[in-house]
Amino acid sequence: MQERAVLQRTVDLWKDLHHASEDIQAMIELLEEEDDDSLAAEIEPEIQALSKKIEQAEIKAMLSGPSDFNGAILTVNSGAGGTESQDWAEILQRMYLRWGDRNGYKAEILDTQYGEEAGIKNCTIIFKGDFAYGYLKAEIGIHRLVRISPYDSNKRRHTSFASVFVYPEIEETVEVEIKEDDLRVDVYRASGPGGQGVNTTDSAVRLTHIPSGLVVQCQNERSQHKNKASALRVLKSRLHEMEMEKLDEEKKEQEKQKKKIEWGSQIRSYVLHPYQMVKDLRTNVEKGNVDAVLDGDIEEFIEAFLLADKTAS
Repeated sequence: MQERAVLQRTVDLWKDLHHASEDIQAMIELLEEEDDDSLAAEIEPEIQALSKKIEQAEIKAMLSGPSDFNGAILTVNSGAGGTESQDWAEILQRMYLRWGDRNGYKAEILDTQYGEEAGIKNCTIIFKGDFAYGYLKAEIGIHRLVRISPYDSNKRRHTSFASVFVYPEIEETVEVEIKEDDLRVDVYRASGPGGQGVNTTDSAVRLTHIPSGLVVQCQNERSQHKNKASALRVLKSRLHEMEMEKLDEEKKEQEKQKKKIEWGSQIRSYVLHPYQMVKDLRTNVEKGNVDAVLDGDIEEFIEAFLLADKTAS
């Protein structure tokens, strides 16, 4: 039913584009008959707006993988480097939250492990909406930041790394069996920035799936029951993804890509000093407005990756 609803909205989108195209064609025919300059000025922005919508629809049409239309579960992990890398991980967390907001996705932070001084060690965010996974899978990899560190009294330049991985959110109707004997449940007190406790009860939950070794934790909610339900949802999505990778060659290739992720194999560099530039090393797309990128304007990087990936396949 979820897939049907997505497909229906896609069909409706193409119908709307077709109708808009017909309207512009009618305006052009009227312009040719009346030779009215004011009408020509009115048509130009309509054509530009339609062209942009068509480009976006063409990108969306490439998202034909079995999980592309699903929501997404995104994780950010800080690399080596302590506070500097943890601050960079928090900047990336905000960037993806802003991207979700800009594109109409409902984003919810399921878990955040804060650094001792500043930033975060890791976080897990769920994005709900059509094709969230299809788009965000373009962000899988190592992200590198070069800047003058605000935590260095000598104002030296530092390089920081953080890794991003994305899983498709599975539908609640998909059955993923998890035996009670295979699950270890640990509860603890949720912590905030600097390691301080944020509530007085052991509401945070950590789930360990013993056969696979997967560990998932959630502390966003004040209720232990809600945190356990959220953690279980993430665990089921990750187990389902692992199973799909065994059955699907495309997923196997994605897993190989994941295994190759290591410091030094970054997909994108964000340089704030000595010049300002964000460059995707897979597609060579560059943007000079770093502030806009860190505020969630990453569509150009995502679209370029999807186009290149489609061409390569």
